[in-house]
Amino acid sequence: MKRTLLGAALALALAGCNLAPEYQRPDAPIPGEWPASAASTGQGKALAETGWQDFFADARLKQVVDLALRNNRDLRVAILNIEKARAQYRISSAAQFPAINATGTETVQRQADVLSVGGKGEVTRAYSLGVGFAGYELDFFGRVRNLKDQALEQFLATEDARRSAHISLVAEVANTWLALAADQEHLQLARDTLASQQSSLALTQRSFDVGVSATLDLNLARISVEAAKVDLARYTAAVAQDRNALNLVVGSQTPEDLLPTALTDVTTALSEIPAGVPSETLLQRPDIAMAERTLRAANANIGAARAAFYPRITLTASGGVASPKLSELFDSGTGTWSFMPQIVLPIFNAGSNQANLDAARVDKDIRIAQYEKAIQSAFREASDALAVRASVGDQLAAQQALVDAAAESSRLSDLRYRSGIDSYLPVLDSQRSHYAAQQNLITLRQSRQSNSISLYKVFGGGWLEKTTN
Repeated sequence: MKRTLLGAALALALAGCNLAPEYQRPDAPIPGEWPASAASTGQGKALAETGWQDFFADARLKQVVDLALRNNRDLRVAILNIEKARAQYRISSAAQFPAINATGTETVQRQADVLSVGGKGEVTRAYSLGVGFAGYELDFFGRVRNLKDQALEQFLATEDARRSAHISLVAEVANTWLALAADQEHLQLARDTLASQQSSLALTQRSFDVGVSATLDLNLARISVEAAKVDLARYTAAVAQDRNALNLVVGSQTPEDLLPTALTDVTTALSEIPAGVPSETLLQRPDIAMAERTLRAANANIGAARAAFYPRITLTASGGVASPKLSELFDSGTGTWSFMPQIVLPIFNAGSNQANLDAARVDKDIRIAQYEKAIQSAFREASDALAVRASVGDQLAAQQALVDAAAESSRLSDLRYRSGIDSYLPVLDSQRSHYAAQQNLITLRQSRQSNSISLYKVFGGGWLEKTTN
């Protein structure tokens, strides 16, 4: 028995062969530098190291994000997927060790009359109690170990998936909150515009009643009022929809005191964009790390598929006691043991092993393509966000100048109308221009904030932060 155990231990020590190909990270299929229109010149703290608690300056938004991280169902599913993958990894790891079981049996057998001595069947009983393991595979060629490595990489990939879901959720909550803030501001602008148009209509109506204004002027004033009412109804619905969207992404009803009223009081603390080559900057993104984990899992699976071509050696061993009487089960001379090694050498299986290996190799090629596509997509997202950041400041300055000019034009047109110099048509045109310019300014302010959030997300989303999850 000692020789047997020694042989088994020696076999375990020799089980170090691994048929998986050596893993090599594919080269990043992106340029070595950022596009000229999206140059990254920042030297400060990387966004990947900036937690969302530090990134967002608005206290209400911080509380809303914290609510979402505790209540959002998609993030909850991602966390549960981690627990599932952890259990699956533990199952795969357990296969490296023998499963030892204790068994107790009672066997009752009656011999047929025609087969028994004396022509009378007898009933015999046997009792046994033993401890052992069955079908334990000696992993000479790394099949079990590669399956364990595959499960490990899949487990780690779910961790990266959770990180990616965390970052996406933070960005989605912030953008939804900003959309509500922008639509609240649009709604207030529509209210102010309606009040102004109603005042102009009342003045034009009085002028028409005394014969000063023409019918066309009165109709134009009414058109302005009705157009303002349309926008008022449209943005009222938009605000309601934004609230519903925010409640969905948060996973619960958002308290009224945490809702924004306008964009003007919403700010983000945008850190410097991390300097360095794109591949160094983007590889810290959890979605790219997840793609590489699945590639590593596919690489390990090739080793398991290759091992199927080689012999599989399994051991079954047990030791215990046996007796025809239960009362004598532990008496002297009742000891038993068994040892049954088995070797299975594949000879013919109609090419299924080769097909499994081919499928594993193709799966690895698929994972390489997906990994490279993830890097390319990340590069495009980051370049787009940097390009917007490079120009949004100029757009805002120009739009603000346009709003100021449109406001002055509207004031002068109204003054000329009240002085009887012009008809109401120039007033209507200038008011429309001023209103459109104000709407575009709100949209640009929202775009600037959204761009900051996009930069935060595409550069890794501050995963090195201290999170609540």
